[in-house]
Amino acid sequence: MSKKKIEQRVRQKATELIEEKGYISPVDLLVKMDRLTPKQVEDWRFNRIPYLERVTVGGLGKLNHTLNSLQKFAEELNLNPSFTVYKSWGKGRRSCCSFQNPGVTIWRNVIPHII
Repeated sequence: MSKKKIEQRVRQKATELIEEKGYISPVDLLVKMDRLTPKQVEDWRFNRIPYLERVTVGGLGKLNHTLNSLQKFAEELNLNPSFTVYKSWGKGRRSCCSFQNPGVTIWRNVIPHII
């Protein structure tokens, strides 16, 4: 998929998320774009997957472009960032869920929810 098509899909799916939920989260966007499945997100939240980028469809370059396109789209619409911490589900201690492999900074500039 070309960068232009990724940008178009991000805009389309982000607009749908705003209409449905009133906010955009990168995780929801990636599910809507078929880059993640709801089952993978559930496994991540239950700590069965150590970090989310491990199971996303496409390479890190496409993922990075998708997230940058989301940030650009949010800035164009003057949407406000809302920092959110994803905690694990299930029994035991609630640890923070990791988006990325330690040492990779692809999620650095992206905020989990945009309202």
